[in-house]
Amino acid sequence: MGWVPAGEYEVALEAGKVVCRNGKGRRLKSVPAKLKDDPAVVGLRQLTEWLERHERRCLTDVEQWMVRSLPVPTTVLARVWPDPAWQTALRDLVVTGADGGVAGFLRDVDPDRGLGLVDLDGDTVRITPDVVSLPHPVLLDDLDELREFAVELEVRQQAEQLFREVWRRPPDLAPDTVSVDTYAGGVFKELRFLHGRVTQLGYRSRGGYAVCPVVEDGATVEARIWIGEHDGYDAYDTETGPLGWTDPSGRALTAAEVGPVAWSEGMRMAAALYAGRDVEDEERAA
Repeated sequence: MGWVPAGEYEVALEAGKVVCRNGKGRRLKSVPAKLKDDPAVVGLRQLTEWLERHERRCLTDVEQWMVRSLPVPTTVLARVWPDPAWQTALRDLVVTGADGGVAGFLRDVDPDRGLGLVDLDGDTVRITPDVVSLPHPVLLDDLDELREFAVELEVRQQAEQLFREVWRRPPDLAPDTVSVDTYAGGVFKELRFLHGRVTQLGYRSRGGYAVCPVVEDGATVEARIWIGEHDGYDAYDTETGPLGWTDPSGRALTAAEVGPVAWSEGMRMAAALYAGRDVEDEERAA
């Protein structure tokens, strides 16, 4: 973006910040206070705020595609790729083809030449599928090897995919199990602290539970963990309860009915909430 007149100065947007230079072209360390309400400065700052919201939205959308392992038409990728915000969110993600096999790390999208990838041999290749997927990491059989390869390639994923923590259902867990208490018993001094942590981590609370809805194979599953219910007074202590999963009607699902993504994302939520517990209170109680 070029320089814009602002009184006797000129202002521009660089790396997300408003910068200023005087009439002789000398860059100033900061924007003069008297330009605070100048229309050019106000406009650039509003543009900065919009760009930040746009970047967050692009990243959120890509992460939703990944969590749901949604099929994404390559025409859609080609349409959004020229936008730097979309490109940053998509770059270096592992993509899989129609057969579910890993195609490589996404490096470029061209409407005529297709997708530019770094494949698992380290070669730059072009593929032209109609649809690809950005799989949730729990669905990647060779996740550890992919992580090692990503480190060698110095891959920097903006969307959390390869290095997203995953949990797999224990093979010895009874299939009729309806809840797990791995992260139950996390003590919090005040209810509001735990509810605040739920919001901070991007989850929602409802009816005394922290909830994480997941759409997997077209079906919605909700992971939920007890955190304590607001009753107009939230200064009393509380602790996390067992983690369970329900269908849209509220019916409790057995472990056998919970898909790998819903299981992993539910455990991820429970672990993140549990990590904020008051360890000193737990030690005194013990």
